[in-house]
Amino acid sequence: MSILQKKYPIQPDGRVLGRCALYGIAVASILFLLRPFGLSIYYGNKLLVALLFGLVTFGCSAAFKLVVGHLFRKSGKTWRVWHQVLSLIGMVLFIGIGNAILYCILFHFPITLKTMLVIVYWTLAVGLIIALISTALSYYRVMRRQLEALLDKKPEAQQGVSITLHDTRVRGNDLSLPINDLLYLEAQKNNVAVCYVKDGKLKRNEIHTTLAAVLKDLGDYGNIFQCHRSFAVNLNSITSASGNSNGYTLILGNNLATVPVSRPFVPKLKSFIS
Repeated sequence: MSILQKKYPIQPDGRVLGRCALYGIAVASILFLLRPFGLSIYYGNKLLVALLFGLVTFGCSAAFKLVVGHLFRKSGKTWRVWHQVLSLIGMVLFIGIGNAILYCILFHFPITLKTMLVIVYWTLAVGLIIALISTALSYYRVMRRQLEALLDKKPEAQQGVSITLHDTRVRGNDLSLPINDLLYLEAQKNNVAVCYVKDGKLKRNEIHTTLAAVLKDLGDYGNIFQCHRSFAVNLNSITSASGNSNGYTLILGNNLATVPVSRPFVPKLKSFIS
């Protein structure tokens, strides 16, 4: 249920119209090719009829989405996943009513409540599945775009900033390096492996401390993100990423290293980039 509360961006009007055009084309194509609901025995121009249903689908979906989007933007509230799901269900109902009226006119059926309910029922039966799949795919694309936006973070603001990681052994050697050279930290028993770039190559030093202690020392740097029980990553070093709700894999320093984002940390990553 928590995913239903996630933020979901309202699309620009231009993109909304493009998607509604695709809905109309899909409906027209399905009706012309498969010819369900008695269209196969229709004696008139079947292509024209299919195009009319596609046009009604486009008009109803565009009108519904533009009006709902305008009203929600005007309210100033945050659009969330559950709003998107309800909006798609409402849009499917609206399309069903519009197509039901067109069906009754074309096939000379009386516009009765029973006829309307039958057509709306079949519209919902198909449309609900499409709506849920569309919401899931769209949300995944949104998350990908947000993650890509995260990867666009530039390290210029921290140019010349150095950090010191403290070795807690009596004769331990502290490690100092530019923060932009740091790739990731990995906890290993009583040590922490510090992986960084030097002269274009991956370097690895171990210091005697805990990951929690290092993260506390680096608490003032917002680009240090713990992505796994044993890993923390410098967000500025990420060059690409792949994955889904079960976990991500982050590619660091132009393929110098990879770091996992484990499933328990995925919600934290999502909230961080949303």
